[in-house]
Amino acid sequence: MNDPRAIRRAIREGKFRRHTAGVAPGYVQGNVCILPREYADEFREFCELNPKPCPLLAMSAPGDPRLRELGEDLDIRTDVPRYRVFRDGVLTEELTDLRDLWRPDLVTFVLGCSFSFEEALSAEGLRLRYIEQGTNVPMFRTNVDCAPAGRFRGKLVVSMRPFKPADAIRAVEITARYPRVHGSPVHIGKPELIGIMDLDKPWAGDPTEVRADELPVFWACGITPQSVVLDAKPSLCITHAPGHMLVTDLRNDDLQNGDSHQ
Repeated sequence: MNDPRAIRRAIREGKFRRHTAGVAPGYVQGNVCILPREYADEFREFCELNPKPCPLLAMSAPGDPRLRELGEDLDIRTDVPRYRVFRDGVLTEELTDLRDLWRPDLVTFVLGCSFSFEEALSAEGLRLRYIEQGTNVPMFRTNVDCAPAGRFRGKLVVSMRPFKPADAIRAVEITARYPRVHGSPVHIGKPELIGIMDLDKPWAGDPTEVRADELPVFWACGITPQSVVLDAKPSLCITHAPGHMLVTDLRNDDLQNGDSHQ
């Protein structure tokens, strides 16, 4: 499926429920975080202070499920394949539709996603093993603290992709061109230095083999808000399920070198 509008329609109609890696080539996918209005200003500040894991692409008005700058027909209540619902910092359920849960005080934040820079990596001939294997990218909760903003504080989450050393250098150069979708890596090699003790046990996603001639390369990850929610414990927080992103009408090329439609 290549048309983002067709993908959102299929999600809305219950015909598409899997993770979105590799769909709609050329188009931006977004991480989603939905919070009551009372938390919105602090979370926006958190995003501004932590642009690597939380590059803010769009923020809705309270109660408005539309984000027209990301898609004219987009409805955040129905257009994500799977949602997670956290209450007081505890994951209570996963849903495929938010219409029964929607409230007039809810504010939607959409953050840039590494799927955008992955397209650039693939275009340069860098292979991504997890996509080739049809799995979800491995994500790890680190021991690295994010910059706090009010109630929002917690640990950075990273995604990992293995590369041979020369390819890792190229990956740094390529992804640095995309600061609105996490940009360059935050760590290379020696996962234990950022609190990751076992690459076979990701916090989210699926394990990906790192071969003897490869280095694990770590990028800041847009599910960091889910890590932060565990510590901030807002009364309600709705996110996408890991890997199940919001597919937008923005083009990846539009976000190169920091450009934004916000």
